[in-house]
Amino acid sequence: MSGHPHERRDDAPSHERIQSADATSPESRLARLKRRVVRTVQMLRGTTIDHSRYDPDEHGRLVNFDGLDGYEEVNRYWVNPPFAFVSINHDTDANEHLYYVVEPELDEYEHALLETLFEDVRDPLVYRRDIEMDDTEVVLDEALHEHLERYGADVDMTTYYKLYYYLWRAFRGYGKLDPVMHDPHVEDISCDGYDLPLFVYHDEYTDIETNVQFDQEALDNFVVRLAQHSGRHISIGDPMVETTLPDGSRAELALGEEVTPRGSAFTIRKYADEPFTPIDLLDYGTFNIDQMAYLWLAIEHNKSLIFAGGTASGKTTSMNAISMFIPPRSKVLSIEDTRELSLYHDNWLSSITRERLHEGTDVTMYDLLRSALRHRPEYIIVGEVRGEEAITLFQAMNTGHTTYSTMHADSVRTVINRLENEPINVPRSMVQSLDILCVQTLTRMDEERVRRNKTIAEIEGIDQRTGELDYSTAFTWSADDDQFSSSGSSLLDEIREDRGWNQEELLTELRNRRRFLEYLWERDITDYRRFTALINEYYADPERALDRIEDVVGSTTTADDEDSDDGLDVTLAEGD
Repeated sequence: MSGHPHERRDDAPSHERIQSADATSPESRLARLKRRVVRTVQMLRGTTIDHSRYDPDEHGRLVNFDGLDGYEEVNRYWVNPPFAFVSINHDTDANEHLYYVVEPELDEYEHALLETLFEDVRDPLVYRRDIEMDDTEVVLDEALHEHLERYGADVDMTTYYKLYYYLWRAFRGYGKLDPVMHDPHVEDISCDGYDLPLFVYHDEYTDIETNVQFDQEALDNFVVRLAQHSGRHISIGDPMVETTLPDGSRAELALGEEVTPRGSAFTIRKYADEPFTPIDLLDYGTFNIDQMAYLWLAIEHNKSLIFAGGTASGKTTSMNAISMFIPPRSKVLSIEDTRELSLYHDNWLSSITRERLHEGTDVTMYDLLRSALRHRPEYIIVGEVRGEEAITLFQAMNTGHTTYSTMHADSVRTVINRLENEPINVPRSMVQSLDILCVQTLTRMDEERVRRNKTIAEIEGIDQRTGELDYSTAFTWSADDDQFSSSGSSLLDEIREDRGWNQEELLTELRNRRRFLEYLWERDITDYRRFTALINEYYADPERALDRIEDVVGSTTTADDEDSDDGLDVTLAEGD
């Protein structure tokens, strides 16, 4: 590829195609006419395509990229091998990075084939409801092979797989956005309007411009398609939709220029296939080991929590992670507007709100929460409280249910004010049933954006003298040295009294949990299935789990670390 990085040739079907500059010249028209004659003759007699599995050594590369003028390539990695990769480029003069998507280029003949195929294979891929997602690749491959032979097209395997990629991208992927959606380093994708470059939030390069953009027709169609694939309706009369994409990513969509004057727009917050665990949060420095042991003990003893913070501060991520401390077999019910939670828990009932489509009624968070209480759950997790559902949530707290939720607020006092005032209006006497409030922040340290839990507060009740809600701070984070400090905990004293422990027994329990978490952290147990299984083993027999740790830690002094880790993980996961 060559030329200005923002003038990328589009190799997609007609609804995305950009005509080449010399397409109307007499020589070009004559050449196309000759090709049509040849193709017509071929189609009358048909061809047989020797279909073999793609081999880059035998068939050659599908994508080629020699770099951009004026840019230095600083990183390159596959996002959908062997079809698409990303090149990260740096403009030294402007001190800016460019996220450049590289896909297969099509010549004019391949473009013409793709146009015809796009229409002919549409029905079997779009309208056949009996095709399972796992079978789509086979159906697409068979349809492509059959139609190319019917056309009499003489194509090599490189062309074959280029056509396959663009058909897949159009019908089962995300069109020209597909490579970005495949990139595990991208957290957010933003489109601000027509003919404007998309921006992504990259976990290494933060906010970065891309070479991907949509013209007006393509962008309008793309936004409508995203809504339809999510089971939602969007139109000029109803131009804004918040939804969950089929892969679980959250999307905010706006159609036309009614509410977004620069044209249709969207923001996608990508869904992580593997949810974060408490070990991930320790790795990223969001919490320290003492806070994690504290939260583990609180969750086991049915203390209710709210995670607060600004946009992208990691509220839901933290709530999902600490939910892995919920004791096994406890009945858990979650309620969300858009699916974000992912629990590895046997007795978990997930519910999502529904917007009325044509017939029926809306199913709101308030409706789901009222219904949830009839299921008699031990733990209720609500994605975010914004309005009337908060009253029911706090009623559930007051009647003995353990609840977790998130809300937008940047301090403990702001959380309390939001809860007690419009539009939430939770009575102060009910707010005091909340046990723990975690306030998170997204900030910058050493030129990087990091997430930190800056406060863990405990709600202590209503001050009899002032009538105000009292709270104390159990943990605080200092931005100066990026350290957490503890200020004591009255909630731990409540747990000690409830369990009939003395102070030494409480400290021993906290020390044991820290030791267990440190063990998992040192061995990088970040797979949520393994993490949950090991936590469940601790619940089943804490002394036995700790004894195993001691045995294995002792054995690692004389054994190879890697071999010891593998053996240990299997031992703990499988038991005797």
